[in-house]
Amino acid sequence: VQLQASGGGLVQAGGSLRLSCTASGRTFSSDYMGWFRQAPGEEREFVASISPSGESTYYTDSVKGRFTISRDNTKNTVSLQMNTLKPEDTAVYYCAASNLRPPTIRVLQRAEMYAYWGQGTQVTVSS
Repeated sequence: VQLQASGGGLVQAGGSLRLSCTASGRTFSSDYMGWFRQAPGEEREFVASISPSGESTYYTDSVKGRFTISRDNTKNTVSLQMNTLKPEDTAVYYCAASNLRPPTIRVLQRAEMYAYWGQGTQVTVSS
């Protein structure tokens, strides 16, 4: 079971990046998927999550209106479109998969809800 994240890089403030996460080893179409990030010296932080069908999404307040999470179950892929990037978005971004069935997507802000994690991709936003 493997989650492979890609798409990170260096971008100027106000720019955009699109992260992708491809799953292999099992089918994730029934899983909730999430993105987290971790800046140097900081704890891992929830960014966004999406339901198995893609109908429900949830974002941390700091990225609402700027980031969009989406998924393509035919390709076992989840993406994170990041627009209007800010220096404070600089972090290693991780994708994760949860095979739980939470009562609400808000529960998936918690990292312990996810059983599978990708290796991370670095996003650096310069001012």
